Amino acid sequence: MIRYCSTKEYHEIGPVAYRQWRADSHCRLWHGYALSFKFYFEAYTLDARNWVMDYGGLRPLKGLLEDWFDHKMLVAEDDPELEFHKEAERRGLCKLTIVERTGCEGIADFILRYVNEQFLPLYGDAQRVLCRKVEVRETRSNMAYAETDGNLE
Repeated sequence: MIRYCSTKEYHEIGPVAYRQWRADSHCRLWHGYALSFKFYFEAYTLDARNWVMDYGGLRPLKGLLEDWFDHKMLVAEDDPELEFHKEAERRGLCKLTIVERTGCEGIADFILRYVNEQFLPLYGDAQRVLCRKVEVRETRSNMAYAETDGNLE
């Protein structure tokens, strides 16, 4: 059986700041990036236009990435300083996006699950298309990804 794959990339969304509060290194401090994303969509059948994914139909996804990561502060939901960050947002010092885990791996997992569980059912063809993999890049040399075998549990 043939499996088709198409990709979509968004470059330098941000800046976004975050910290890895569990790190023993300088990564425990606030630092920022303009993140880049690469999505891998796959299907065993093509749509009526012979496409895996309608790239134009992904415009709302780019908008979500900008909402979550452009001029935002990411904070892990288990960060011991979460209330401090919430207070900074209340004071107008930042806009928060609270995620399960910070770092490229955590962001990739968050986005992969969102695309498959919420985005594709609304804007795509969730019965036919799967987002197999999401890459998140901080810099040219630092990237991580999350990938599914089709079972997102």
